[in-house]
Amino acid sequence: MVIVVNNSAKIEVDVFDKNAQPKEKTELPLVFYIPIRKDLIRRAFHAEFTAGLQPKGRDPMAGKRTPAESLGVGRGLARVPRVPGTSEGAFAPMTVGGRVAHPIKTEEKIVEEINKKERLLATASAVAATSSIEFVKKRGHKFTSTALPIVLDSSIEKEITKLSEAKELLKKLGVWEDVERSYSRIRIRSGKGKMRGRRYIEPKSLLFVLSSINTPFAKAVRNLPGVDVVSADNLSILHLAPGGVPGRLTIYTKDSLLKLQERFKNIRVVLR
Repeated sequence: MVIVVNNSAKIEVDVFDKNAQPKEKTELPLVFYIPIRKDLIRRAFHAEFTAGLQPKGRDPMAGKRTPAESLGVGRGLARVPRVPGTSEGAFAPMTVGGRVAHPIKTEEKIVEEINKKERLLATASAVAATSSIEFVKKRGHKFTSTALPIVLDSSIEKEITKLSEAKELLKKLGVWEDVERSYSRIRIRSGKGKMRGRRYIEPKSLLFVLSSINTPFAKAVRNLPGVDVVSADNLSILHLAPGGVPGRLTIYTKDSLLKLQERFKNIRVVLR
């Protein structure tokens, strides 16, 4: 797969240490130069999101376990099946406690398919969107950094072991305000989802792309509101574009950029 990008120069970004001071500069991998395809990102998101849905269905006898029978005609009553000895209707779809007229069937296909190359290009496009200030602001993220993406030195993954240290780093980088935004917007879901294990709605905040999720730094930040931590090998469209909307505020480590470059090596980007 070859992608030609016109009028593009290679971009260098600062690599920050644990004190949020620029340590060196690094060149972004070519995956960050890929054009941002919102349509392709949304299609890939639906494909990956529906792949995790559990097939739904109904008991074939639901609403039918009743001795209710219709009394027939000539009685001045509607011909609704009624429970013997009462006037209570049952079995029919329009009655309280009756069967569902058109229940969901287990044979229904709820997974949206997508080609492998399309998924790869969509993921690469979503990675490129994390370097666009315009797309990140459209998602509602709050930050004061003037250059995206934010890249940390790989040594931070082992040097920062406490949340208090990570909090100070995020404040100096100018992204802690986005974590506070997510915390202030946590609210109780409306509807029956409250009874089904999804009582609260928590807005998405920072995404940390690290070389490993078992490092001390990953364990220090993973419980922050709205924050997700993922390794570069498992990075997917679900992390990069929640809801199918690209431009999530993302923080990378230098090692994770090298892994991304290796992961998307099949996409050849030509700068002109």
